[in-house]
Order: sequence, then structure tokens, then C-alpha cells
Amino acid sequence: MPRLTEARRELRRAQITEAAVRCFGRSGLERTSIADITAESGLSTGSIYAHYRNKAELIQATARATLVERAEALAGYADDDHPPGPDELLARMTAVIDPVGARFGVQIWGEATTDPVIGGIVVDMIDRLRAMVRGCVTAWLVKVEGRDPAEAGEQSGPIAHRVMALYLAELLQAALLPTVESRSSEGAI
Repeated sequence: MPRLTEARRELRRAQITEAAVRCFGRSGLERTSIADITAESGLSTGSIYAHYRNKAELIQATARATLVERAEALAGYADDDHPPGPDELLARMTAVIDPVGARFGVQIWGEATTDPVIGGIVVDMIDRLRAMVRGCVTAWLVKVEGRDPAEAGEQSGPIAHRVMALYLAELLQAALLPTVESRSSEGAI
């Protein structure tokens, strides 16, 4: 059997984690088996185990990949000539929320309270997301609002904190009310 190139290996890992997110979002972390992920991914069980030693390692990798994907959605906004303000930034962030991914995210938050490895991943990625949001808000304050960079840096922290809180609340709401129609018509819980 030919060896996988690094690029092909990364594609396989992405295929597995995407299938795992769908399975976890549909059935939950506990009720999803490796057999479910195998069927969803279209790969063999051996292929899954060639990339991940066990389900716990797959959950950790899937959590990391999901959070990195959310961070990538923010990449580049601060570099724009006309970066989005806090309201527009939040709107862009929430527009790409997938209900299945949101359900997985909420499950990972729960797991983070008892699993220190997953807890570390979640805290690290939320800190990274918050720093990216802060960078976007700082850029907006300087480039659009004309604020002094030092002043903008100080003001951006609390704004970024609120934007992240609202974003995380939207993720929770998307997990609980998965359709856009129900999210907009039901209002907050």
C-alpha cells in the first residue's frame, strides 16, 4: 500500500473530523461510535485508527479543527482598508454559524468542564478568537473612527469581550434553535 503524502494525510484528517462533527452534532459525543464516523466519512475503520488512536483523541482533534475554522472566518478583517465595526463583525461571525457545528460546539463546552485537555483547547481558542476580534475592533477604531492607536487599543478590549459574549450566545442559540426561522421568530430564551 502506498504511503500517504502529508497533503493527502491532512485531507483525510479533515474528512474524518468533518464527518465526526456531523455525527457528534446529530447524535452527541457519547452516542456516536467510531463505526458511525466510519460510515459518515466513507473511510475504513483502519483508516480512522491510522489517524487517531481512539475516540477521545478524535474528539480533541475535532474540537481543535472546529475552533480553528471559526478563527479563520475572522482572519483578514483587521487588515481590510475599511474593517467592520463591532456590529458588522458580529453579524459576519454569526452569519456563518452552522447549527450542526453549533451543537457540537456546545457539547465540547460541556466536555471542557471535566476534561482538562479539551478545556485547554477551548480556553486557548476562545482566547485566540477574542484576540482576533480585539484586533479587528482596534483596526476599526483607528482606520474608520480615527482614534489614536493607543486609545483604540485600550477601548477595544471591553468591546471585543462583549462581541465574543454575544457570538458565544448566538452559537448556543443556534444549537438549541437550529433553523434560522426559529432563531429569528422565537427570540432569546
